[in-house]
Amino acid sequence: MNSQAVFDAIESRHSVRAFLPKKVARADIEKLLGVARRAPSGTNTQPWKVYVLKGAARDSLCDKVCAAHDALRAQPELAAQYQEAYDYYPTQWVSPYIDRRRENGWGLYGLLGIGKGDKDKMHAQHQRNYRFFDAPVGLMFTIDKVMGRGSLVDYGMFIQNIMVAARGMGLDTCPQAAWNGFASIILPHIGAGESEMLVCGLALGYADAADPVNGFETPREPVASFTNWLE
Repeated sequence: MNSQAVFDAIESRHSVRAFLPKKVARADIEKLLGVARRAPSGTNTQPWKVYVLKGAARDSLCDKVCAAHDALRAQPELAAQYQEAYDYYPTQWVSPYIDRRRENGWGLYGLLGIGKGDKDKMHAQHQRNYRFFDAPVGLMFTIDKVMGRGSLVDYGMFIQNIMVAARGMGLDTCPQAAWNGFASIILPHIGAGESEMLVCGLALGYADAADPVNGFETPREPVASFTNWLE
């Protein structure tokens, strides 16, 4: 096994926020999912279910959610209609997590020339999520509601497999929890059953290397800051 190739795929993975219109072959997507299914899961439950959106199915979902996003901005009281099924983020932020979140947000907005008070540009940039950042393929991941929180850990490993394998094939991705609040629109659109919960979405395609937004890379803490050695 070429360990360096694996390391390179992991280290080169980052969230791409501008994609080329170049199509991704169905065979390549099937290959990615075939590799990803080797992810471990507690007692081999394999809790993942994947919906692949391309073409008209992708475009019409984007239109629906963008319209809802615009309506929510105009009428904030509509927020009750768009609730996430689980808390992806904490209900109360504390340091150091809030500090990293702010560094990430303002670092990205700074690169894009979006100031703190520019709500129109913020809204437009946030809505890029609901176009899959122009990626030609969008994936939606669901899980059966009966499964426990541990299955979300399993799911994370499955999605990570997709993202790392994609890098190995010259593709790029962006995992997206931004879709979660619009599950009431997404689940009927993709034909999910009543027992399914939306986990997140993911944009898949070929990165637009010429777009400055893809030059944004988030820092990582050094190993020493999060590791304790017990010998």
